[in-house]
Amino acid sequence: MQLRTILNKVHPIHPFVYGRCAMVGEEVWVEVGARKNGKPRCSGCLVRRPTYDTLRNPRRFDFVPLWGLAVVLVYMMRRVHCPRCGVVVEWVPWATGKHRACNAYRSFLATWARRVSWQQVADIFGTSWGVVFRSIAWVVDYGLAHRSLDGVEAIGVDEVAVWAGQRYLTVVYQLDAGVRRLLWVGVERTEKTFRAFFEEFGEQRTRALRFVVSDMWRPFLKVVGELAGKAVHIVDRYHVVANLNKAIDEIRAKESRELARKGFNPLKHTRWCFLKRAENRTPAQRDRLAQVVRHNLRTVRAHLHKESFEAFWSYRSPMWAGWFLDGWTRRVMRSRLAPLKRFARSLRKHRDHLLNWFRARGQLALGATEAMNANVGFAIRKARGFRTQTAVKIALYHQLGRLPEPPLAHRFC
Repeated sequence: MQLRTILNKVHPIHPFVYGRCAMVGEEVWVEVGARKNGKPRCSGCLVRRPTYDTLRNPRRFDFVPLWGLAVVLVYMMRRVHCPRCGVVVEWVPWATGKHRACNAYRSFLATWARRVSWQQVADIFGTSWGVVFRSIAWVVDYGLAHRSLDGVEAIGVDEVAVWAGQRYLTVVYQLDAGVRRLLWVGVERTEKTFRAFFEEFGEQRTRALRFVVSDMWRPFLKVVGELAGKAVHIVDRYHVVANLNKAIDEIRAKESRELARKGFNPLKHTRWCFLKRAENRTPAQRDRLAQVVRHNLRTVRAHLHKESFEAFWSYRSPMWAGWFLDGWTRRVMRSRLAPLKRFARSLRKHRDHLLNWFRARGQLALGATEAMNANVGFAIRKARGFRTQTAVKIALYHQLGRLPEPPLAHRFC
């Protein structure tokens, strides 16, 4: 079987034909020719136009490697005389614009870039990081232009830190059953940024939303209340527990410093004893915690409040969950533990959003937002080398967007 037969099978280029194949150094050169009496297409309007002239030097187009050998398509490009677009280079089916890589090769590189880091893809296939990045950008641009946002009923919004200095991205996910994907990425975590998502999402799709999951960040709450008020707005459990742990750790750290100055500090090296859930503590941490709770300390009292709050998530009825929440916050407000009282006031302020967690239970994956955030961190680390906001967005859409891919006659991987 000849190489031309294989290429015609996996990568047809009608109305062009494959010609002579030859080894040139460590590369396989495949000549491409136009069919006789075939008029070229204008690359601007794709209408057949008369040939203006033929370029003197052939253009090289990198193709998918074959048996470890680089494959290059070689073609003498023609220019066409188009009344609408002027004198332009002809359209060819295997490449776009002035890119030196074939569309099949760019799709091949982008597919591998979902599995390993971008630099590893470049090293394995003998190209550069820039070629891999541009290939991914091409696939992402196609996917964003051809994806459908209809039928989205549940979304989750959160912020992720991607640079030093508290610089964030706002990310919005689709959380419908069976469909979890990244919908949108915005720079910073401001009210203006989140409003931009709804402007792009559209008023009709916004009205169709049934659930919105977020943390207690004020701009998120305000925008959802104004633009998606008919949806059930849920405060994510992860952020509630994270804020509670933050209050506990603040109490422990302050009391630990006070005890250290007195020369007796049973709280030393006990941070994770208090922050971990009971089932996640090591045997040594459980023994240390059992020793610490014997002392009459503010941290111990705060820890007991935290342990009792775990029962809140076991309720099934919003009414009874609200009854428990009211009683718990009343006890905490009498505890004289300032960080914990601050946390209790925030729960009272967002009481309805908290109880929506129970109303939506079983209808969508309420912990999916944080699971997707973990994948965001993985995508950013895997695409190491980017320096711009555009590159970060492309990396996230490529890894998490579940975007449609450009149609090809054959999938190479």
